[in-house]
Amino acid sequence: MTPYRLPQEDKFVHRVGGKPTHLITLENSRGMAVALSDFGARIVGLIVPDRDGDPTDVVLGFDSIQRYLAADEIYHGVTVGRFANRIADGRFTIGNETFSIRPNNGPNALHGGEGGFHSRVWDRRVVYRQKADFYYVSSDGEEGFPGRLSVMVKYRLTDNNELVISYRAETDKPTVVNLTNHAFFNLNGEGNGDVLDHVLSIAADRYLPCNEYQIPTGELADVAGTPFDFTAAKPIGRDINHADEQLRIGHGYDHNYIIRPENVAAGASIATVTSPLTGIRMDVHTTEPGVQLYTGNFLTGKDTGKQGKPYGKYGAFCLETQHFPDAPNQPGFPSTLLEPGQVFQSETTYRFSVVK
Repeated sequence: MTPYRLPQEDKFVHRVGGKPTHLITLENSRGMAVALSDFGARIVGLIVPDRDGDPTDVVLGFDSIQRYLAADEIYHGVTVGRFANRIADGRFTIGNETFSIRPNNGPNALHGGEGGFHSRVWDRRVVYRQKADFYYVSSDGEEGFPGRLSVMVKYRLTDNNELVISYRAETDKPTVVNLTNHAFFNLNGEGNGDVLDHVLSIAADRYLPCNEYQIPTGELADVAGTPFDFTAAKPIGRDINHADEQLRIGHGYDHNYIIRPENVAAGASIATVTSPLTGIRMDVHTTEPGVQLYTGNFLTGKDTGKQGKPYGKYGAFCLETQHFPDAPNQPGFPSTLLEPGQVFQSETTYRFSVVK
């Protein structure tokens, strides 16, 4: 296998929407490195050592900005906003006013709409060799969302082999906010087969069933006795072909889990994934109440990655820490309303280690 390397920075020098784009590389003292692009404030690659100490890129992505612009899958590694996940019919109400976002996922608005944060060039600032900050100001009415929203995303690479992502947002009008990162992970190495052998546990006793349009029904369903139970670690692929109606709707796992509040409050791991092949283990910590498990169900093999290998179905998993889908239309869910004078803050940590 060709050794894993992060893309060359000159391959990301371009202009998108009249703004220049760049690639930023951060490194720690233990062989971990991350490549970040200001196009979508996204993760392009993430190098971690495997059980033999060999560098392995565990995030799907491409080796040039042109390939991102031409990609079939547009959300690779991006900062998602203004509202992550789906909003039913692209409509929601604040007070007595209804707002509309143009649908881009059947009848739904997905990940902030077609012109969401993933498609924007962010301003950037590198702080030493292990920190990078990205800034974006979303104008009042952008993609139909109210309020001028100022957003900051901070990436920090620690010497404990952690990638820490912090979010902050403020608005001048009442609006809805739900931010996350959409990294596609494969702990076998990007492009190295599927992730069905990865062993996953999630600290969640309930999840959100969806209707045919993948909008939560409002039910908070128990995972016990269903294929959605990851309270005890099991391979991702063990139950993925179960004849469960929810798996049919999602074409696999594409559902939001309700994280145990005690894990969030204690800063404990909310999900753990391990590759038997490489021994790489990833623990996820977050301040968010939910996490969307997505198993790359719609990867088609059309896109090829940094090593020239196709990204096929189940070729990655996502653990998108966030508030719940369609929360603006579901009063029983934790609120995503942000008022002037309030500050939205969230943090997620991906911690890497190895199992011998």
